[in-house]
Amino acid sequence: MRKGKFYITTPIYYPSDKLHIGHAYCTVATDAMARYKRLCGYDVMFLTGTDEHGQKIEDKAREAGVTPQQFVDRIVTGPRGVLDLWKLMNISNDRFIRTTDAYHVKSIQRIFRRMYDNGDIYKGKYVGKYCKPCESFWTESQLVDGKCPECGRDVVDAEEEAYFFRLSKYADRVQDLLENTDFLQPRSRVHEMVNNFIKPGLEDLCVSRTSFTWGIPVDFDPGHVVYVWIDALSNYITALGFDNDAYDDYDKYWPADVHFVGKEIVRFHSIIWPAMLMSMGLPLPKKVYGHGWLLLDGGKMSKSVGNVVDPYLLAERYGVDALRFFLLRSFPFGSDGNFSNEALIGTINVDLANDLGNLVSRTTAMVGKYFGGHLPAGSDKWAQPTEADRDLVAMASGLRDRYEAEMEAFQFQNALEEVFKVIQRANKYIDENAPWALAKDMDQNGPRLAHVLYNLLEATRICGTLLTPFMPESMDKLFAQIGADNDARTWDSAAVWGGLSDTAAPVKGENLFPRIDMEKELAELAKLQAPAAPAIELEPQTPEQVDFDTFCKSDFRAVKVKDCQPVKKSEKLLCFTLDDGTGTDRQILSGIAKWYKPQDLVGKTLVAIVNLPPRKMMGLASNGMLISAVHKEKGEEKLNLLMVSDDIPAGAKLC
Repeated sequence: MRKGKFYITTPIYYPSDKLHIGHAYCTVATDAMARYKRLCGYDVMFLTGTDEHGQKIEDKAREAGVTPQQFVDRIVTGPRGVLDLWKLMNISNDRFIRTTDAYHVKSIQRIFRRMYDNGDIYKGKYVGKYCKPCESFWTESQLVDGKCPECGRDVVDAEEEAYFFRLSKYADRVQDLLENTDFLQPRSRVHEMVNNFIKPGLEDLCVSRTSFTWGIPVDFDPGHVVYVWIDALSNYITALGFDNDAYDDYDKYWPADVHFVGKEIVRFHSIIWPAMLMSMGLPLPKKVYGHGWLLLDGGKMSKSVGNVVDPYLLAERYGVDALRFFLLRSFPFGSDGNFSNEALIGTINVDLANDLGNLVSRTTAMVGKYFGGHLPAGSDKWAQPTEADRDLVAMASGLRDRYEAEMEAFQFQNALEEVFKVIQRANKYIDENAPWALAKDMDQNGPRLAHVLYNLLEATRICGTLLTPFMPESMDKLFAQIGADNDARTWDSAAVWGGLSDTAAPVKGENLFPRIDMEKELAELAKLQAPAAPAIELEPQTPEQVDFDTFCKSDFRAVKVKDCQPVKKSEKLLCFTLDDGTGTDRQILSGIAKWYKPQDLVGKTLVAIVNLPPRKMMGLASNGMLISAVHKEKGEEKLNLLMVSDDIPAGAKLC
């Protein structure tokens, strides 16, 4: 029976070309919460996706020699992309949104206009500091040691025409929301938001850009693209069909029950997002939960820093469920957690191999050895329970309520601790009852032995049910081994002792979680995770020096590609028609067909030497040379054309 609706989201992720375990942390937690709510009987909508617009994407695509759409497509849907990582980690999202989806684009234009029409968006001029990696604008007073307060990187001066959102108008209402409700958790985040951002004076927010083009155009002012905050944050409602006809779930699921977000973006979700919704007169999400970071060697995992952990490597060696379990068992969700290979292996050995795996293995093996694989009828009953019986039954019977209280507070670590208290108690129960001793006299002790084994299987069943949101595939195997049918693994049955049939037929199967030799494994991981030797070969630098005056005679110019066609009967050459600023088209041939498709280069701004003497190639005149970078990677030659900002006019001299 359905208990109601539950809408949970992760933030939509910036498409990184190097995904690591830190990217999966929040989504694994969200998945566990979604699975828990489904287990409870809720109609769940679990949303995740990717934030694909912005200057960073445009710049990286240019560097890669592809269009921005090609760049994000490769990272989201390509091999080992975002979708592959979610599949690897067994993420059960109900919907996946990309901010390049056509329906989202239309919705954002309508949302922007709504806020403009009600007077909360106005045109102005931005002058200040800008952090490109964070895509954030800052005032001088907000900088820390002259650098971005979020990531610590350098900022640049920025000045451009822009639209602004009247964020200051909603400062009092947002402060009241944060201070007088439980909208933002953990509570420690409230102090940070109010004292660091609201009390110093909440400034209006830049919500459009004109210095790049990779974004959603403002439909009534096409020179502007909608900036990331309105574009990305609004995904939580556009993915439900708000202001579009792609879906029709908005009235059903909104407001969201909880947004899970990393602490670095709490400001956007707890200040900007509710202010936007207030502007549109829409309900606010019920809760924003800002979790901590997964740290490595004391620092946040980051590709640019080089301290990342490959989830594919870990999942291949230890299994996805063991990895999921470790992430949520080892760290309080609201705090930072230090990842290490030692901690991962230790958790697998202690909790999964020694405690849970050993309990399942020993119990099923004893049922097979002493009862031929079938417990006798009546094994669930015992006329005179011992103190150990009563203790185990009481702990297991009350487990679901204790677990539920922790899960509802998003305390995954504590919920798992409650489960493992019962598992540890069950292992102690084995030693207290010594089944091997009882088995020496089956005529006298057989019924008692059967009851002891039933109690162990029943405690395991309850624990396995509550572990399902964390380790779904492994718990399927566990239930098969202890002989539990589907009716014995429901939320309701987890609160009732005796859900397992008294004639259960356990089967000793494969070891669910094999123990790992710590020393040997750490040595092997050190080899596998060691930085690879550079696979890039560069041409040696020419020792011969060039006279400076001679070099200055080379005329480097920005040229814009008007047309590009393959040269007939040539596998290497492309023929470019270029605007070089003179008013007369320039033709240059370049042997780059192996690396570029002609249609992808039209409209790009390249760099050419334009004062070289003409030369004939395949019967065609080439008037100059395009500049590119060449190297070898793993023995294969690579080439990248030098591309510059499209803001640079054709014919501009490079010096």
